[in-house]
Formats: sequence, C-alpha cells, structure tokens
Amino acid sequence: MLPSSSAAAAMPAASASSAAPANPPRELPASELTWVYSSSPVGATEVVVRLPPRREGQRFPVLIAMHGRGEAHKGPTHGARGWVDDYGLVTALARLHSPPLVARDFENLAPAERIEQINVGLAKQRFEDLIVVCPYTPDILSGDRPFSAALPLTKFLVDELLPRVRSDTPALASAEATGIDGVSLGGRASILVGLERPEAFGVVAALQAAFDSADASELTRRAKAAKEKNPKLSIRLLTSEGDFFLGANKNISKAFTAAGVAHVLSVVPGPHDYVFNRGPGVYEMLLFHDRVLRGRPTLP
Repeated sequence: MLPSSSAAAAMPAASASSAAPANPPRELPASELTWVYSSSPVGATEVVVRLPPRREGQRFPVLIAMHGRGEAHKGPTHGARGWVDDYGLVTALARLHSPPLVARDFENLAPAERIEQINVGLAKQRFEDLIVVCPYTPDILSGDRPFSAALPLTKFLVDELLPRVRSDTPALASAEATGIDGVSLGGRASILVGLERPEAFGVVAALQAAFDSADASELTRRAKAAKEKNPKLSIRLLTSEGDFFLGANKNISKAFTAAGVAHVLSVVPGPHDYVFNRGPGVYEMLLFHDRVLRGRPTLP
C-alpha cells in the first residue's frame, strides 16, 4: 500500500551525507589492448598494453617492459606477449592486489625474509598498479652489435609509442611517471633507450641486462650524460646469483659508482631463466616502479 500524503510528509528526508552520489565514478576492470604497426622505425611490430582496474578518470604511471631474446625469435605477434603469456605478468598483478604473497608466487626462489619485507611493505602501502606497455623487442641488440643499433627502437618507443600511450590510455603524462625496464636482451634495450633519451623517463632499469664487462666504460659515459640532462633520473640494475651477466652488471655498477653516477644495484637469488622472470623478476620490477614512479621510497 502506498503511504497517505500525511504519512509521507512525516517520513524523514534522507540526509545529504547519506545520499549516494548522483553520478558515482564507473569502475572499469583490467583490460588489454593490442596495437599493430604495419611499419615503424624497427619494421612491422606489435605492442600489448595492459590497463589496470580503475575508476573512471583515474590515471596511472606507465612502465614500458621489454622481453628477452627468446621472445624476439617468436616474431612481433607472439613476442610482444612475452611478459603477458610467458613471464606471469597478469598473475603477478593480481597477486599484488591480494597479498600476502607466498613462496610459490616467487617460484620458491625468494628467501622468506624478502617475502616478509614485501608483505610488510604492501600492508603499509598497497600496490596501486601501472599501465604496463609491452612492445616487441627485435633481436637487434645482442652480441657485439653496436649500441647505435638501439637508435631505431628508441625513436619508435619515445617518439611514436609513448605519445600514443599518453593519448589513448589513462596514463599520467609526465616523464617522472614513466619508466622503462626489461629482462636480458630487453634489459640491454631498456638501458640503451633510457640513457639515450633520459628526458622521457623518471626511471631507467633492467633485470639481468645482457651486457659485457667491456661495456662498462661506455655505459658510464652515457649514464653521466643522461644524469646531466635529467638529474632526477633513477637508475637501477637488478641481477641474480645465477645470472650469466652477474659479473658484467657488478662491474658496470662499480664503474657507475667510481664515476659518481647514483644508481641502485640489487642481487637476488635465481637463475637466468623463465622461472626467474615469473618469480622474483616480475614482482621486483612491478613493486619498484609502482613506488618510484609515484615518488615514494622503494622497499628495502
């Protein structure tokens, strides 16, 4: 039965504080984009973009994540999906939103103390997520090929891809909120691209970067020049105890330190293999950039 007019008048009106917003922000789920380029400075290529779950209007830092050499041999369509399909990116992102993390998340490679550090850090500051941009990394940088081989890739990533990311996704548009990272061949690529165009990035980093010790001098020269162009640039090298390139990364770090180039070197357990990418590699990468690209301190 409908209330009478007198009864309706006696009913208290809902207070302004308890009323639902007229137009609450729409909640959007995580999603994936694939961008196909019939031509680019590195030829025909593809890019997979992972967008985080978000409120309508919310914006995020951007991480360009470069895959390793194994995926370079798969071609653009499958190679660009290296982080998504082969390195556990989607699973890692979901787990970071639902801590605590456990040993199996790290493929049983991370020590209990490190897992505890991460869980304590996530309890204090939740993982807020990133737009992860996964371009195909062509095999143009391996072996003794000159560093100049990275110039076409640099032009594509900085002059073509980043502007599209900033216009077509909910990306924060500043260099301070943009990072580049990668594993093995992808780590070599991320360092060379980032040091060539430091004004485009807030963070330049690599996992198990495929360099030789003989590269230390030239990389130090480039890092010093990059810091002069962008004094706020953060540089990190992460390697592992079983990495083929452990010695080279340590020697590059020593050369940086001797030249006064501020950076971070991290050495964690694990081999140079897919199990590392799916375990410590992907988690350490995401946690580092989620904090630094927001101007927050990293985990210990």
